[in-house]
Amino acid sequence: MKLPHLIYALIILTVISSCTAKKPNADNNESWISLFNGKDLDDWFVKIQHHDVGENFGSTFRVEDGVIKVRYDQYQDFNEQFGHLYYKVPFSRYHLVLEYRFTGELHKGAPEYTLRNSGVMFHSQDPRTMPKEQDWPISIEMQFLGGLGDGKPRPTGNMCSPGTKVVYNGQLAEDHCINSTSKTYDGDQWVKAELIVLGDSLIKHIINGDTVLQYSKPQIGGGVVNRYDPSVKQDGKLLKEGYIALQSEGQPVEFRNIKLKNLAQKGD
Repeated sequence: MKLPHLIYALIILTVISSCTAKKPNADNNESWISLFNGKDLDDWFVKIQHHDVGENFGSTFRVEDGVIKVRYDQYQDFNEQFGHLYYKVPFSRYHLVLEYRFTGELHKGAPEYTLRNSGVMFHSQDPRTMPKEQDWPISIEMQFLGGLGDGKPRPTGNMCSPGTKVVYNGQLAEDHCINSTSKTYDGDQWVKAELIVLGDSLIKHIINGDTVLQYSKPQIGGGVVNRYDPSVKQDGKLLKEGYIALQSEGQPVEFRNIKLKNLAQKGD
């Protein structure tokens, strides 16, 4: 005997609903990708001042205990060997999440301002366009600062602009760095940092779940970067995309749980 048409219809609806529920969407974990696998740096490459692209001088960037460590035990004097570890491909619109913490002592010869100071660069120029002696990539930086244990405020999640500028509070900012509203984090505690980057429009900095800074219209301009190729520094050009890089500037630091949600296909 045949089943009634109504029962057939119910079965079909149940199958369709089940398939739809399994599709990934913007809010589930399937839309995130891990940039760091916890094992090696195969998806990353290095550029350190005074060295060619790809030369990880002194094993500055290394993987131990499932985290990326920035270390200087194979250095002598720091000698302005500012370095960056770049993810292999550029991005434009995305939500980046990572955790960082400061450890150890500032290496001998590193500038005083780099004490408990690091960051993540984004919208960065391709490091393969950087001359060997260029110090910083033309980029935007989400700056990480650690407290100095002196009771004075030292916010983290700030914005710094090597060779770039941004629009802040409706005006083109002239300052190299803009402080966030975050609290101060002393010691070697892990801090969760997030970036929401929407091409050349809105950018948000988030620390431990709180939005601490936002600005817009990142663009090439300003100083700080030295010994760059003039053909790359096109002042006034809006930055719609670029590379993501972890920073090394003399202070031991660690990074972990680095993941990204690509928003390039979304209308948000």
